[in-house]
Amino acid sequence: MANFKYKIRDKNGRASTGTIEGETRESVANHFKQMGYVPILIEEGKSGIRNFSIFQRFFNRVSQEELIVFTRQLMTLQAAGVPILVSLGSITEQIVNPYFKRIIEEIINDIESGKSFSDAISRFPSVFSDIYTNMIRSGEAAGIMDDVLDRLATLMEHEQETKMRVQQAIRYPLLVIVVISIAFPILIMFIIPKFSALFAIFNTELPLPTKILLGVHFVISHYWPFIILAIIVLVFGFKRFIDTKSGRYAWDSVKLRVPVFGQIFLKISLSRFSRMTALLTASGIPIINTLEIIRDSLGNRVITDSVNNIIHGINEGKGIAEPMKLSKLFPSIVVQMVKIGEETGKINELLLKVSDYYDSQVDYTVKNLTVLIEPVLIFALGMMVLIMALAIFMPMWNLLTVFG
Repeated sequence: MANFKYKIRDKNGRASTGTIEGETRESVANHFKQMGYVPILIEEGKSGIRNFSIFQRFFNRVSQEELIVFTRQLMTLQAAGVPILVSLGSITEQIVNPYFKRIIEEIINDIESGKSFSDAISRFPSVFSDIYTNMIRSGEAAGIMDDVLDRLATLMEHEQETKMRVQQAIRYPLLVIVVISIAFPILIMFIIPKFSALFAIFNTELPLPTKILLGVHFVISHYWPFIILAIIVLVFGFKRFIDTKSGRYAWDSVKLRVPVFGQIFLKISLSRFSRMTALLTASGIPIINTLEIIRDSLGNRVITDSVNNIIHGINEGKGIAEPMKLSKLFPSIVVQMVKIGEETGKINELLLKVSDYYDSQVDYTVKNLTVLIEPVLIFALGMMVLIMALAIFMPMWNLLTVFG
């Protein structure tokens, strides 16, 4: 079968473009006529996304911002009653990213061949997550596509905003660490040896800090291939370790115990869990299915195991609040809010409040992140400056004594 580019109009005169597979132009035209569309242009074109090489797929990505804009546009058109094919065709014309554009064209082809929108997007898990696909599927079943798309866009915007806040907060600490990591080796490799040569002329005994830095210089300059090899082995060994189930669990446990950052990661994950649970259940997805969809998207094995315990608790008739309390990840105030939500039948509203609670905690911590980390950075920087100063100036004092 060949691929054909087309331009069609619906009964209201709205135009739509895309590509479709077919035997001949006539068969494609008859297909559209049977669907109630008027063919304007049908011409044979190149194949779709399947012709992207592995190399191209590796470097082509769809950003979160592009997916948010697409979802918002589709939501607006669906709320206006525009058919899904016409909506997708109109949006395709505005997409700048060629990779994303080809994906939407493939989705249009699948819908025209009889697939549902949710089945069509499920072919592209790297762009449309399981949560996205399942919420769309529930929206199709309940006839509330515009509401579901609005919830999806809101969820992605919330996650994007949280991500940007965290990135902005850690920018200063990362900059300081990078500068120190560059400056210290430069001083050791190029500055200290020059002082050493000067001191050797006068046969002066070098103090301990200078000897330590010269020892570091000697090791790096003479054994750097082995150091690089050791780093590579450690990196690959660590990667192999965290690829195992026990290794991943141990590493995720360590990440949650890191001062300051551990609590931020935990609160962001729990906020995401609460908000996703509320939105998916509000979309008509059963609570068990909701938790099974969410558990693999939280990015932490410790929290995933807690979600599994909640699923087992629900299957045993314990509800959500009791397994949450046993996990010891959720504060008592959050467990109490969920318990009240179960008793009053307003679990979705209470879970959203739980998410807002965690968001406020994350926002407060992120705003004060520089204040919390600054003493540690100042201490580390001060110690490095002190060592360098002692290593350089103590021999100079000895030289002054010799000159005296």
